[in-house]
Amino acid sequence: MFSASAVLEGLPEGWNIYRLLRFKPLTKYALVPEGGTNVVHAVASSSASGLNQPVSVDLREFPLAEWRWKVPRLIADADNSQPAHADAPARVVFTFEGTREQLPDDEKLNYDLAKALTGNPLPYATLMYIWEPNRPEGEIVTHYNSTRVKMVIAGNSRLDLSQWHDKKVNVFEDYRRAFGEDPPRVKSVGIMSDSDNTGVSVEAFYGDIRFLKN
Repeated sequence: MFSASAVLEGLPEGWNIYRLLRFKPLTKYALVPEGGTNVVHAVASSSASGLNQPVSVDLREFPLAEWRWKVPRLIADADNSQPAHADAPARVVFTFEGTREQLPDDEKLNYDLAKALTGNPLPYATLMYIWEPNRPEGEIVTHYNSTRVKMVIAGNSRLDLSQWHDKKVNVFEDYRRAFGEDPPRVKSVGIMSDSDNTGVSVEAFYGDIRFLKN
């Protein structure tokens, strides 16, 4: 949890930088004090990268997740189904266990390409909760390059952008809606703010992310 984390080179302890592509500029993340606790402040300027932390969570036992986030600046023309507009000021990201051999043949090619471009193997499945102002909350968007990356619209407000917004989601049920199967174990939790495709500058703040029982 960010609130209890020690600062290690400006980042929360136990969290690692996740680079999307080797040549893309990195989003800046820093653990900062706010309101008597620590939160993560992200600033993206034509950049894309995330922070993640390894976990091992059985969603049958802990199906819910909650967090709070604040998005002072939106991306007005964001559209994560279109490559030129596929950015979000805030994302909470869950990846899931699984092997390359379990993927459909066309997704095996994406897996190999992602590993070559980033140095990181593509997770078996990725479920993101994103802030996008032009779609209704709850809508699921499929990544334009991979059916193994699904995005749930979890924030779309254009109001009260200077305020914290609390969010609670059912990751178990959202995974089933997105992928049509029961979820394997969660292998990592992450955050990401990106603006590499739209070329704008955005920022976001992230509070603790917790798994909960029903």
